[in-house]
Amino acid sequence: MARDGASSGGMSWLRLRIAAMLALGVPTLSGLVFLALFGAPQNYMIVNAAALAAGFAAIAFVPVPRAPYIRRAVVLALLILLAAPLILGPDVNGVQRWVAAGGLSLHVGSLTIPLIACLAARDRPFAAPVLLAAIFLSLLQPDAASSFALMLASVGLYFAWLDWKLGVTAIAGFAAGLSAAVRGRLPPQPFVEGLIADLIVVAPWLALWLISSLLIAFLLILKALPRPPAERFALAGALAGFSLTGLMASYPFVLVAYGAAPILGFGLALGGAARKPG
Repeated sequence: MARDGASSGGMSWLRLRIAAMLALGVPTLSGLVFLALFGAPQNYMIVNAAALAAGFAAIAFVPVPRAPYIRRAVVLALLILLAAPLILGPDVNGVQRWVAAGGLSLHVGSLTIPLIACLAARDRPFAAPVLLAAIFLSLLQPDAASSFALMLASVGLYFAWLDWKLGVTAIAGFAAGLSAAVRGRLPPQPFVEGLIADLIVVAPWLALWLISSLLIAFLLILKALPRPPAERFALAGALAGFSLTGLMASYPFVLVAYGAAPILGFGLALGGAARKPG
């Protein structure tokens, strides 16, 4: 009986890791189809495919530290990385959101915020201060997509815990997002921003599928991962914030557009969310 129980538990956790891989893979693979059909540069597809492979590896093999003090050290490192563009990154018309790595320009918000949201959900006493610090850094860049992702992650934690501090954090994220949206406008880049507005005219079926693929990922995160509600709500909220901002404004359409950072960021976060609580 014990052997049968262990086997059943192993199969259950395998299925749950598959759910995490589907949450990452459905929109990313849909995006690769879009890039191929509409003549994106070949290196765009190579970058996204490599990032997806790395994300799958993170889901399968990369653990989240169990010790609280180590998790807090990881959060601090992520916040430092989120601040790095203000010191190291290129300045494009007063906007600093990226760092260079191996010939790529990585958007640090989508790289760090998914895991920040997950780790904040595991550390209730520090969740509001951590998210407020991330919101402040996103405001300085300025980056509306990151601010709104943090806002909806905070909303998710508020509904999970009914903690007024997370309500205040969500309001701060909303205010930061509005401010960043006014100050941080840049022209859209092909295959990165403005995808749906372009596709809705020439290929409405593909535009609908790309949106649907992100909705599928959102629902998988919300319903299929073996984590407490706070963590699922926070990560789903971060995905919704990035996706809605990309849908409505000139910001990257995460996972389905060209860009390694969100694929890696959500891969790392999903890798932790697909494991039993430590």
